[in-house]
Amino acid sequence: MPQLPGETVSFKLERDDENKVRAILHTVYQALQEKGYNPINQLVGYMISGEPAYITSHSEARNLICKVDRDEIMEVLLKSYLQNSREKGE
Repeated sequence: MPQLPGETVSFKLERDDENKVRAILHTVYQALQEKGYNPINQLVGYMISGEPAYITSHSEARNLICKVDRDEIMEVLLKSYLQNSREKGE
């Protein structure tokens, strides 16, 4: 159904998909660390550019991260950040 101009579009990631994204992020983070890269810098580069070359192929990390959309990764990261901030009272 087409959206009306100015109408807010809803986006929701299912719980199983969220768990899949989390598992992939943990695997990718560990693979980058094992290869001596700064995982945060590499993941930021990937998130901004969409260029898989920022992610090592070690442990199939590059193939794994390409299986999920960056908007799904962003949702999981943002949700986790906001939950942690709320718990800490920030």
